[in-house]
Amino acid sequence: MALSHLLGVRTPRAFFAVARRRQTFRNLLYLLIAFPLGCFYLIVLMTSFSFLFGIPLIIVLIPFWRRLGAFERELAIWWLGIAIPPFFKPRVAGQSWWERFMGSVRDAMTWKSLLFLFLKFPLGLAAFVLVTSLLGGAVNLIGALVVYIIGGTAGGAVHYYTVITLAAAALLGVLVLFLALHVLNGVTWFYGQLARSLLGMSMAEQRVAEAQAQTRAAQAQAARADQSRRELIVNVSHELRTPIASIRAHVDSLLMAEDGAVVSPPADQQAYLAIVARETERLGALVDDLLALARADADELRLDLAPTDAGAVVEEAYRALASLAKGERQVTLVRAVPAGLPRAWADQARLGQVVLNLVRNAITYTPAGGIVSITLAQPDAAHLAISVADTGIGIPPAELAQVFERFYRTDASRSRATGGTGLGLAIVRDLVQAMGGTVAVTSQVDAGSTFVVTLRVADAAMVSPVAPRDA
Repeated sequence: MALSHLLGVRTPRAFFAVARRRQTFRNLLYLLIAFPLGCFYLIVLMTSFSFLFGIPLIIVLIPFWRRLGAFERELAIWWLGIAIPPFFKPRVAGQSWWERFMGSVRDAMTWKSLLFLFLKFPLGLAAFVLVTSLLGGAVNLIGALVVYIIGGTAGGAVHYYTVITLAAAALLGVLVLFLALHVLNGVTWFYGQLARSLLGMSMAEQRVAEAQAQTRAAQAQAARADQSRRELIVNVSHELRTPIASIRAHVDSLLMAEDGAVVSPPADQQAYLAIVARETERLGALVDDLLALARADADELRLDLAPTDAGAVVEEAYRALASLAKGERQVTLVRAVPAGLPRAWADQARLGQVVLNLVRNAITYTPAGGIVSITLAQPDAAHLAISVADTGIGIPPAELAQVFERFYRTDASRSRATGGTGLGLAIVRDLVQAMGGTVAVTSQVDAGSTFVVTLRVADAAMVSPVAPRDA
């Protein structure tokens, strides 16, 4: 009874029913082919540790190992009827061959499957010996009676005592045969458990793989959402530029009187139109900023790097904003551009945008009666520096590291009053870095701030040229 419980057999009927189960013979077939497969795996694995032209074949055959492990997994599932967890982790899209190879080397399943393939030969040999010895012994016990009776009926004498003895041996052979089937089923159960542990991911590995797959899916979804956001900003910015330009043109026409041909509007209407013009200008600047940032994010902001007259860029910014600073903000704008400075390696249009953003920002945060200065200098032989200094409210030391972040404003109430969005300095940083330069800031509260843009001199840059790049 103890043996029957050990074999999972609780009744005599269940003991003999093993021969009627189809799975029993599938298990026998699995055990019989385990030995030749084990020989094949041993040859492959021993070859893997040899060298060809000085290159270890293990590098080439690691993916082959994994395929053999996956084949053994499918074999165990199909023939043994057991459930085995997944073998391969989900493939990451966009990985190179080398990244996939290194992922296989780091994957525990590679080495667990290798262990299973190594064990296949000794276990297959043991299974082959066990099957042939048990089944062969049972068949010999059963066949001895048949051979004796056939030999006796052919002319020899038949001894009934011998027949009874051989009949008892045949009955024992039948019992041994059924017992052997149960034992071999137990061996295949052991094989199945070994395959389950070595050819399938553990629960912890499955949870890690599922978490990684969910993370990758979330990252892909976030990337798609971010791409949609950038495309929306670009498209909306493009669509807004035309009506804003139209509004600005019509307002300018209403404010303009040409030789008496157009009657100037009344003073109160002129004040309202001036407000509309100013707010339209701010809206246009905001749209331009958003478009520049979206293009930079989408790698669509093309920079044409070339030798650039930085002094001309400073002069253009001064002429564009001097009257505006004096008229609207009562701020004096000055510039200092020494003669004989070399050209900078930059995109002239984008450098102009950088200087305009810095000067506008300085004017915004400088109270009436203050001064904003633009200075061009050459700190060393390889660089030019454009400094924009003001006598404004300054920036607290704790906030200096954040001023170049998008939508960050040091004084939100002041920015609301003046139309600031917190995008200007972010654009300055992106454009300057795209041109191979740096931007830095120093400040003292209630004393003012100084922003310094450092660019390479064109001659020095062309010694080790950098191709035009996308921001």
